[in-house]
Amino acid sequence: MTSTPSSQPLLDLPRLLDAELSRPSRFLHVALLLASLTMTVVVASLWLTEPALPTRTQAAFGLMVLIGLSWAAFAVWVLIARRTLLGRDRIVAGRMAVTFTTTFIVGALALGFMNGGTAAYAAAAMGLALLAGAGALLKRAHRQVAALTARRATLEREIGRSHQ
Repeated sequence: MTSTPSSQPLLDLPRLLDAELSRPSRFLHVALLLASLTMTVVVASLWLTEPALPTRTQAAFGLMVLIGLSWAAFAVWVLIARRTLLGRDRIVAGRMAVTFTTTFIVGALALGFMNGGTAAYAAAAMGLALLAGAGALLKRAHRQVAALTARRATLEREIGRSHQ
């Protein structure tokens, strides 16, 4: 069977679908679910068993619990979807990473301004490096989704022409 250039995207479709639903991807999302739930349980346990913590520490623990639950919910969403997400999950994860990293940087800078410690500024600088990485991954996810969307439109046009 020879393939013409117009039929090549049709031949690649099963490979694309398999790549999205691969076993390693599922294992990584299960690992994310377990890690986020573990972190959430540890932080919530510390938060609930230490009632004398300062208000800002309690607020930080509450925020960390919220972040952990958000990552767990994301992992559950991806695992339950049982359909090809075509990169939209990567955009959601990228946006979450950018949001949570920005929150970390703002918190570290606030601590630096309030306490004047250099450790908080060093943490904010490390957060900026993480933010750059998260931003790059988010940009790549947007490019991948745009490419998949363009490929889908091409396939739909080709299928439409073949039925005429």
